[in-house]
Amino acid sequence: MSTIQDKVVIITGASSGIGEATAKLLAEKGAKVVLGARREDRLNQLAEAIRANGGQAVYRVTDVVNPADSKALVQLAKDTFGGVDVIFLNAGLMPNSPLSALKTEDWSRMVDVNIKGVLNGIAAVLPTFTAQKSGHIITTSSVAGLKAYPGGAVYGATKWAVRDLMEVLRMESAQERTNIRTATIYPAAINTELLSTISDPRMEEGMTALYEQYGIAPERVANVVAFAIEQPADTNINEFTIGPTAQPW
Repeated sequence: MSTIQDKVVIITGASSGIGEATAKLLAEKGAKVVLGARREDRLNQLAEAIRANGGQAVYRVTDVVNPADSKALVQLAKDTFGGVDVIFLNAGLMPNSPLSALKTEDWSRMVDVNIKGVLNGIAAVLPTFTAQKSGHIITTSSVAGLKAYPGGAVYGATKWAVRDLMEVLRMESAQERTNIRTATIYPAAINTELLSTISDPRMEEGMTALYEQYGIAPERVANVVAFAIEQPADTNINEFTIGPTAQPW
C-alpha cells in the first residue's frame, strides 16, 4: 500500500500547473486533497474531476496573501478529513523584469505571494504539526533560488528566501523533536501558467521562447512531490532540483 494512501494533503496554487497535476496524482494514490487557489471555477472543475475518478477532494477559494485564508484552508482539512498530514505551498508569481524598469508593484506582489504566502501557510499549519509531532511541509522554489539570472532579481530573491526559510524550519524541527519533514523543489522550465504573470514584453518573449524549446510537463514535478511524501517517516529528502534533461538551466 502506498504511504500516500489516506494522507490529508493541502495544496495551494492548486487551480493549474504543478498544483493541479500534483492534486490529481496524489488523489489517484489515495490521498485526501484539500485545494486552495483564487479561481473558484478551476478549483470546482478539478475537485469534480478527482471525485469522478474515485478520489476525495474539497476546495476553498484561497488568496495566500491573506493569513486568514490559509488558516481557513487548514481548518477545512480538519473539519472534512479529521487532520492534516502534508501542506504543499505551491502558489507563486514570476513577473520578471530588469531592476532598471522599476516595476515596483510587481516586486511587492512577488514578495507578498512568494514569501509571505509561504509564511502564511507555515503559520497556519505549524501549530497542528507541532502538536501532533508529525507533518510534511513542501514548497515550490525555483532554480532561480539556486543561481542568479538577469531579469529575475526580485523573483530570485523571493525563491532564495524560501530556500533559507525551509532549511531553518527543518533544522529547528529536528532540534525541537517535532518530526516535521520539509522538501523544497527547484524547478527549471516546467510548462505552467507562470509565464502569464510576466508583465515586461521583452522578458516574456525571451522566457516563452526558452520554455517552448525546453519545457516539460508539470506532472514531472508532481512525481517528485509524491516521491518525497512516500519516504518513510524517519527519512527527509529536503531538496529536489528538477528540470528538462535538454535544458542547460
